[in-house]
Amino acid sequence: MVVIPDSMDEVIYFTNREIGDGNAKAWVYKALCPKCKKGKMGKPVKDGKVKIRAKEYVCPECGFTEEKKEHEGKLMMEIVYTCPHCSHKGEAKTEFKRKTFEGVSSYVFECRGCNKKLAITKKMKAPKKK
Repeated sequence: MVVIPDSMDEVIYFTNREIGDGNAKAWVYKALCPKCKKGKMGKPVKDGKVKIRAKEYVCPECGFTEEKKEHEGKLMMEIVYTCPHCSHKGEAKTEFKRKTFEGVSSYVFECRGCNKKLAITKKMKAPKKK
């Protein structure tokens, strides 16, 4: 069971996309600090602004830092979707890692209704036609 976030402060990634005739809403919650277990890991804040292209995640409580690739490898993406093939409304969880799907870098998950693979692509990217 996925839980839709109440605030953007709870997540490190959020998107609301159309997939053909269907749609998908996906997000990734911030993880607890592995060291102090109190703070939620996030990108570093400098002068009150979040460093967008940071290469690490930092705990605001204890200052523990973790490499971006290592940290994002532990996270799970939660998705609420409507399948464009079978119109099934469902929920899914997948790893927070982009894979190549139909020639485009995307987050891939499977429809629980028809078992077809669906993808959340980067903005403005369309899958290649065969």
